[in-house]
Amino acid sequence: MAGKSSLKKLFSDSIIYGMSSIVGRFLNYLLVPLYTYTLVSSGNYGIVTNFYAYTALLLVLLTFGMETTFFYFANRKGTAAVDNKKVTPTLKASDSLASGSLTSGSLDGSWGDRVFSTALWMVGGVAMAFIVIVNAFIGPISTAIGYGDHPEYIRIMSVIVGFDAFQAILFAFLRYQGRAWKFAGLKMLFIVMNIGLNLGVFLLAPKLAVTHPDMMRWYSADKQVFYIFFINMICTVPITLGFIPELRRMRFGMDRQLAGEMLRYSWPLLLLGLAGILNQVADKICYRFIMPGAEGDAQLGIYGACVKIAMIMAMITQAFRYAYEPLVFGGGNSKDSKESQATVMKYFIMFTLLAFLAVIAYLDILKMIISSRYWEGLRVVPIVMMAEIFMGIYFNLSFWYKLIAKTWWGAIMSAIGCVTLLAVNFIFVPRYGYMACAWGGVCGYGVCMVLSYFLGQHYNPTKYPLKAIGGYFVLAMVLYVGMRWSEGIGGWGTIAVNTVMLVVFAGVMVWNERELLATLTKKKRRR
Repeated sequence: MAGKSSLKKLFSDSIIYGMSSIVGRFLNYLLVPLYTYTLVSSGNYGIVTNFYAYTALLLVLLTFGMETTFFYFANRKGTAAVDNKKVTPTLKASDSLASGSLTSGSLDGSWGDRVFSTALWMVGGVAMAFIVIVNAFIGPISTAIGYGDHPEYIRIMSVIVGFDAFQAILFAFLRYQGRAWKFAGLKMLFIVMNIGLNLGVFLLAPKLAVTHPDMMRWYSADKQVFYIFFINMICTVPITLGFIPELRRMRFGMDRQLAGEMLRYSWPLLLLGLAGILNQVADKICYRFIMPGAEGDAQLGIYGACVKIAMIMAMITQAFRYAYEPLVFGGGNSKDSKESQATVMKYFIMFTLLAFLAVIAYLDILKMIISSRYWEGLRVVPIVMMAEIFMGIYFNLSFWYKLIAKTWWGAIMSAIGCVTLLAVNFIFVPRYGYMACAWGGVCGYGVCMVLSYFLGQHYNPTKYPLKAIGGYFVLAMVLYVGMRWSEGIGGWGTIAVNTVMLVVFAGVMVWNERELLATLTKKKRRR
């Protein structure tokens, strides 16, 4: 990483990735009120929550760590497989994304193309096999997970996950090339199509079914869940057409020796990814088994809807990851890289805590995005947001084992976190319901975060500004307690008091970072 220039690129790319992520999530938020206000029961939303938890888990299985593996190998000077063939890749370490030198044209016939093509063939083959196997054994599979009466849900899910896995490598290639605008454009295209069709089916179709019954024979209120999944599928598949230029690179075929090396690197990442995603979705998958029946679906629907309010943390973390991961692998273990990682960690925590306080400050307004039938679950919002902050910190800390190729450490730590989360769920959900799910996330990610910090300091030490970070955490928690106290005022009085406390936190941030702001302002004026 090249110090300030790398940080500059990180922030510029984060704006693009972040806007696509934030705008996309905001637009997807339109679906939350749409579903919670129009679905006939919270149980239906519980089914949707449960299904998308399965798809997230399956996506990790089908990509088996190949996104991170692609970045790692594409930024290497060479591998044993290449050396054995006496072939010198055209991509040098200095040609990483951090230098900003990679373009679509410059990679034609390059080492990056070979790595990309090999990764795409492997993931594409696994995705296709998955779709075929699921549809061949649709009966037993749908019965095993409690959807024996609706095997069509499983069929649709297999297609969605298969195409999403294939596209994951294509999107990773865009990030590697630094083509943030195309990345954002394709993501937004999917979201716009998805929202448009959902609005048509859930708002327009019911009215047309009354006024034009002959034309709307296909529509039935009993198929609301099916429509949600079907719309997702028909919006997912066409996005692949936007990658036609990238798909032409598959002509390089799959390098078997390279594939072997990539798989050896990726299998610990698969374990890491599985443990990591289980930390996010295990509660939503297990809930229907721990509390089966309509009541369990209804409670899961309430929990799933309220969790959506807390997802601003996921937006920030995702945008950060898209921009930061290629830069870290491009910079390696240099002194500048470690200093930048420490600096970015501090800023990441600062802004996520600011977002945390902002959501709490205006929760009385934000809760309107979901139907009042779901408001009883709002108490999970701050807990889930704190879990997301811990997850983001864990992601920041995770680069030490990726950069030194000890990814099995990540698998071990995430597995411990996952076991912690599952233990909390199975022990406490029967008594405390979805509140145990929320606290399970905090415990799981908290364990991962602490373990990763201490192990990272042993294997690949990085000097983080712990005093500054701790100060921001303490201030945020004090203000959070103040915001909870202000609930007793009620109405606009609560919002006014919360706004003052939010401004206090922002003011402390600006004052403490005034030197950086002054430097950036001077540079802007010079331009």
